[in-house]
Amino acid sequence: MVEAVGSSVKFLKEGDRVAYASGPLGAYCGLYVLPAAGVVKLPQTVGFEQAAAAMLKGLTVQYLFRQTYRLQGHETILFHAAAGGVGLIACQWARALGVKLIGTVSSEAKAQLAREHGAWATINYSVEDVVARVGELTGGAKVPVVYDSVGKDTWEQSLDCLQPRSLMVSFGNSSGPVAGVNLAILMQKGSLFVTRPTLATHVRPRERLEASAKELFQLMRAGKIRIEVARRYRLDQAAQAHEDLAARRTTGSSVLIP
Repeated sequence: MVEAVGSSVKFLKEGDRVAYASGPLGAYCGLYVLPAAGVVKLPQTVGFEQAAAAMLKGLTVQYLFRQTYRLQGHETILFHAAAGGVGLIACQWARALGVKLIGTVSSEAKAQLAREHGAWATINYSVEDVVARVGELTGGAKVPVVYDSVGKDTWEQSLDCLQPRSLMVSFGNSSGPVAGVNLAILMQKGSLFVTRPTLATHVRPRERLEASAKELFQLMRAGKIRIEVARRYRLDQAAQAHEDLAARRTTGSSVLIP
């Protein structure tokens, strides 16, 4: 909720319901000063907890699916960490687009969760060979794009799941950064393309942020994307929230409550 605005801000006023996806450090507080350019108005149909859980993750999926590699609705894709907060939104967004999403997970419980949210197929990498299963699921064709937020541990297997001249989207590094890459490996594995995008460059100028948020909110309003808050932590439990995330004890979204 907006408490006050600067004199040059014309599109917001005190009392407006707003949300943001990224900003300067300082969000673990009761009041937060933000640049107006990074804020969007929140529709009445979207609650504050939903917005907290949806903005960063949902806009991440938006730029991955609609800007980085614009899915048309007929593709089969590979998405790592499909039962996480970003992954569960990706499963639903893919289903809404008519895309077959193959999601990697670490347990059967997470596999079931991903499928319930729209994953076409899942691969439990704890007991299954990801590359071999992608080959089986696609009849040997592999996929035109891999979305990988894991990083170091999945880099080479992700490349091995791609069709020639296809795109590897490395958008995170939960297992550590991909380092020491020999570009010749892209040639050897089929003249592949690689990109390392981030949200900040996909929501500028402001018109792009508004368009991206509008698309997300429309899917939420239509019931095609459900934002489920799996865990809530008080602000004084922030350390525990970080520990749970690091230990992979969470699925879906977690929020801090002031």
